[in-house]
Amino acid sequence: MDDLDRSILDHLREDARTSFDRIGEAIGLSASAVKRRVDRMKTSGVIRRFTIDVDPALDERGTEAYVELFCRGTVAPGELRRALAGIPEVVDAGTITGEADAIVRIRSRDVPSLEQALERIRLTPNVERTRSAVLLTRLVERG
Repeated sequence: MDDLDRSILDHLREDARTSFDRIGEAIGLSASAVKRRVDRMKTSGVIRRFTIDVDPALDERGTEAYVELFCRGTVAPGELRRALAGIPEVVDAGTITGEADAIVRIRSRDVPSLEQALERIRLTPNVERTRSAVLLTRLVERG
């Protein structure tokens, strides 16, 4: 990766639908050169996917919470991944350092559907307890 690749990524982060021609004009490359670089970054795994960013409130998923998971004993990350992947309200999850074993981000339609998602998480094998915090106001969000 060089500075041109990083510039291409910056443009794609801003708008993944930006044309290669427009990116090339901005950074001083031809559209075909930009395409070759994007293809190379896709092949090498630098670019994993192209996606859209939907306003959760308009998509009826405006209730968001962070949930810490506390597990019994040692639980393999793959086991947690499989269990959490089956809960559609889970939009992000990872193992963490500290007292909790993992943290999960949930987006749901409303508080009752959030509660239902929490119950499904609590029923996950080896999850001993959870601690939740409902998001009130997003202060910073970066892609």
